[in-house]
Amino acid sequence: MSIGIVSAAYIAAAVLFILALGGLSNQEKAKRAVWYGIVGMGLAVLGTVFGPGIGHYWLLIPAVLIGGYAGYEVARRVEMTEMPQLVAALHSFVGLAAVFIGLNAQLELNHVMALKAADDGAAVEALRGFAAVLAHKTPVEISILKVEVFLGIFIGAVTFTGSVVAFGKLAGKIDGKPHKLPGGHILNLVAVIVAIALGYLYFTGAGIWTMVLMALLAGFIGWHLIMGIGGADMPVVVSMLNSYSGWAAAAIGFTLGNDLLIVTGALVGSSGAILSYIMCRAMNRHFVSVILGGFGGTGGPAAEVEGEMVAIDADGVAAALEDADSVIIVPGYGMAVAQAQNSVSVLTEHLRKQGKTVRFAIHPVAGRLPGHMNVLLAEAKVPYDIVLEMDEINEDFPQTDVAIVIGSNDIVNPAAQDDPNSPIAGMPVLEVWKAKQVIVSKRGQGTGYSGIENPLFYKENTRMFYGDAKQSLDKLLSMIR
Repeated sequence: MSIGIVSAAYIAAAVLFILALGGLSNQEKAKRAVWYGIVGMGLAVLGTVFGPGIGHYWLLIPAVLIGGYAGYEVARRVEMTEMPQLVAALHSFVGLAAVFIGLNAQLELNHVMALKAADDGAAVEALRGFAAVLAHKTPVEISILKVEVFLGIFIGAVTFTGSVVAFGKLAGKIDGKPHKLPGGHILNLVAVIVAIALGYLYFTGAGIWTMVLMALLAGFIGWHLIMGIGGADMPVVVSMLNSYSGWAAAAIGFTLGNDLLIVTGALVGSSGAILSYIMCRAMNRHFVSVILGGFGGTGGPAAEVEGEMVAIDADGVAAALEDADSVIIVPGYGMAVAQAQNSVSVLTEHLRKQGKTVRFAIHPVAGRLPGHMNVLLAEAKVPYDIVLEMDEINEDFPQTDVAIVIGSNDIVNPAAQDDPNSPIAGMPVLEVWKAKQVIVSKRGQGTGYSGIENPLFYKENTRMFYGDAKQSLDKLLSMIR
């Protein structure tokens, strides 16, 4: 495949990636946007595999086939509830790939420089692929290459270990509470300073051992940073790691001289950063404080919660819905765990047929992945026009007869407004307690993933509908049909 065809394939892929990102901003266009991304990635892979200077197909093609089959199997088996941890795991692969490519680039550079030092012109002319490119770089270009290698390895190592920790927290294999080693931020700062010092040694001619040590230090930074972030912040963390993986890919794109990798990495890095910023605004948090573990930790003593939780059965919920004219449903991760979205869709359809106004309120950080609830509701065929964001619907709760909360905790917690010592103080929340009656579908009386007590459950107008969300809703449906 000629360089002209490869360039055309890369340009087409880049355009398709941009169209994919643009389409994902709208639920109705999201399915088509995904296909743009699939076709774009297909063009990118073909252009890279069959481009000029690429050989060793006996090794490359089996690797592509094995990787493609593994991706197919993972996508086929994974449940929607496991998507957040899957995304975190995939980010770790990008980071690890960046580390390996950076180290390999330095090994190739060492080989080329050794041939030049030996004045072996024939061997230099026989070089192929990336080594041949390195052989014709000027000293200034070599210095720039080393900067690219340093950034790629550093960002990649931080992304790798941070994503592994994020996966563990999302999967429940690591405690969701923030944990820091003695010294906290000082340790991170010292590690960064030492990493920069190793980078200086690398730039001034030290061996590849400096990059190996720097990768280990960067891995520690990634591990310690994410371990120090509380579970309530995990949607932001996933988005942030997505951004890191993009910048790591862009840095390696510069190293390899691959324009498409640079463009794709920049798209992923910038979109992830923007999404992280949007979610931080939705949580009334500064981005830097979240990254440094400033949220989800301990402030002053939290306010004592007074009152008691009052349970309600399916008969009581049915009676409340029978008398209601307007209903707002707030879905959360508990709905995803119970796979109750289809039952919610059926309940919505039934209530609307009775002439009742039913809408959904979506908090920007609901679930454990940005857009998690929107995807589940779309999967269950809930009409797009009744699924509203927090800013669009929050003022409507005082005029709402019944608010139904399904598996949510932090995003409907009034302590965010009432308790300045709460870990989520200042975070904008869905003000469901202002509805005439609130029904909370919850498995039990626990505090949920982030471990924060919720005064909503103790309010006079709140009733607790205990049990698995799907089973509870199915029982309710059998009564109201």
